[in-house]
Amino acid sequence: MSENLFEINAPGVDVEKLVAEIHAAVEKKTSEGVYADARIARAERTNLARLRDSDEFLNYYLQCLRDATLVDITDFPIRERRRLLGPALVRLKQAIWNLLKFYTYRLWSQQNQTNGLLVTAVEGLDQKYAAKVRELERRVQALESAAGVPASAVQPPLGDPRTGAGEGA
Repeated sequence: MSENLFEINAPGVDVEKLVAEIHAAVEKKTSEGVYADARIARAERTNLARLRDSDEFLNYYLQCLRDATLVDITDFPIRERRRLLGPALVRLKQAIWNLLKFYTYRLWSQQNQTNGLLVTAVEGLDQKYAAKVRELERRVQALESAAGVPASAVQPPLGDPRTGAGEGA
């Protein structure tokens, strides 16, 4: 199965070195945060059913949301590859951009504000419910110790924990 179906070669090209350079460049850009959106996509491709219950996954996903919240609204260079009409097209595109810039910046500024508020709300909900869970766990431990029940003796309820339906329901 590991046998290649076809192979492309060029004289003087070290394929292994080229692949290693590509891997190194991707690793560097990933560590610099260039591929932040790719981290979200990779996280979503993994086994979400197993990871959704993990605090580590939620923290990772919230960090990805924080990183992707702001839309870049900075000015950008306008280039044209065509030689014949290139300079004229660049000037036309720059004129159009200058006319639309005010409205575009205004839209993206509002989008950035909305994105920031939503991420803050999600983080707030996460902190609120994490605190509630910690408090409930503390109360359960206090009740168990008052009743003299060792923590290992407590069994989780049978059935679907999301609906509360027991085995006999």
